[in-house]
Amino acid sequence: MIKLPVETPTATLRYALAPDPSGIEAIEATFAAYDRMIAILAEVAPVGANLVSLHAQAYERIRKETGLPARLVTLGLRDRANYVAASAIRRIPLDDKLFAIKGPTSLTISTVSGRVLVPFDVPGYVSGWESPFPAHLISDGRGYEIHIAVKSKSVQPEEKTMLHEGILARMGRLLAAIASQTIDNVESNNKVALVKQAIREIDAGADEARYALGKSRAEEFRLKKRREELDTETTGLNEKIRLALAENREDLARAGVARQIDLESQVIALERAMDFIELEIDEQTKALQAMLGARREAETRLTDLEQSLIREAKDETSRGPSTTNTLSAERAMAAIARVTGVPAASVLGDKELDELDRLHREKEIAARLERIKSEK
Repeated sequence: MIKLPVETPTATLRYALAPDPSGIEAIEATFAAYDRMIAILAEVAPVGANLVSLHAQAYERIRKETGLPARLVTLGLRDRANYVAASAIRRIPLDDKLFAIKGPTSLTISTVSGRVLVPFDVPGYVSGWESPFPAHLISDGRGYEIHIAVKSKSVQPEEKTMLHEGILARMGRLLAAIASQTIDNVESNNKVALVKQAIREIDAGADEARYALGKSRAEEFRLKKRREELDTETTGLNEKIRLALAENREDLARAGVARQIDLESQVIALERAMDFIELEIDEQTKALQAMLGARREAETRLTDLEQSLIREAKDETSRGPSTTNTLSAERAMAAIARVTGVPAASVLGDKELDELDRLHREKEIAARLERIKSEK
C-alpha cells in the first residue's frame, strides 16, 4: 500500500505585535482570565479528566466568570495539561476563529474585551513546532507575538522540502511582502519580480478563500433546508396529535409528542451548527476581502514601481521617455496577466463575490465619511 505524504508542522511564522495601551490592557486581561480558567478547571476535576464531562461541568461557569471567547474556552480545555500559570513566557492557544489578518500591517485578536485591532510586523521564521494547536499568542514580559505553525509534506531525504503554509500564515506574509519597506530592502532588479510573485500568490490565496466560502455557504443552505423540514414536520404533528386526542387515541398522541421532542432536540443541534457556520462565513468573507484589498494595493504598487524604474532609467541615460515605455494602469494589468497566465478581466475569479466585496467596501467608505462628518 502506498503511503501518502503526512503534513507535519516544521517551522514557526512569527508576527511581532505592537498594541496600543488599550490593546495591551485587553491582552493582559485575557491572559488573567485564562489563568482563572485553569484555576476553575483545577477545582472541578483532576488533570486528565474526560474532555466531554469536563466541558459539561465547567464550560458555563468559565464563560460566566472569565468572559473568555467561547472558542478560546474550548481550546483551553485541551490546553489545560500543558499550560503553566505564572510562567515567564505565557502562551494562549489560538486558531483562525480567534485572530484574523486585516491588512498589510494589522490583525485582530479576540479578547475578553472583544476584537482588538493590533499592528504587526513579520520578523520571519524559526524552526520547529511542538504544539497541537495551529497558533499561539505569546507574552515574554517584554512584548507580544503570535506564532503560527507552518506545515510541510514529508518527502524523500534527497528531495527539497517545500513549505505549505496555511491561509492565515500565507496571507500575513504576502501582505507584508508588498509593503514599501520590504520592497525597498530588496535588490533593484528583484523588486518587480517580488510584487508580481506576491500578486500570483494572492490570487491563489483568494481562490482558496473563495472555495472555503463556497463550501460554507453550501453547508449553510443545507442546514437551513433541514431546519425548514423539521419545522414543517413539527407543525404537522400538532394537528395529528390533536386529532388523535379527539379520537381518544392517547397512544398515538403520545407517540406524536415523543417525535416532537426528538425533532426539537435536532433543531437545537442545528441552531448550534448554524451559529458555527455563520461565524465561519464571516471570517472567510473577511479573509477574502483582505486578499482582494491586498491585490488592489499590489496592483497600485506594481504600477508605481514600474513607473519609478522607468524614471530612474531616464535619469541614468539622460534620454527622454518614449511613449512605448509609459505604463498605464491597463498595461500594468496586461503585464500581470502575462505573468500569471490569467486574463486581467478574470484574475479575481468569481464575479459575484468580487462585486459583493466592492459594494461592501464602498458602503464602509460612505459610513466612515458620515462618522467623520458627524464628529465635526
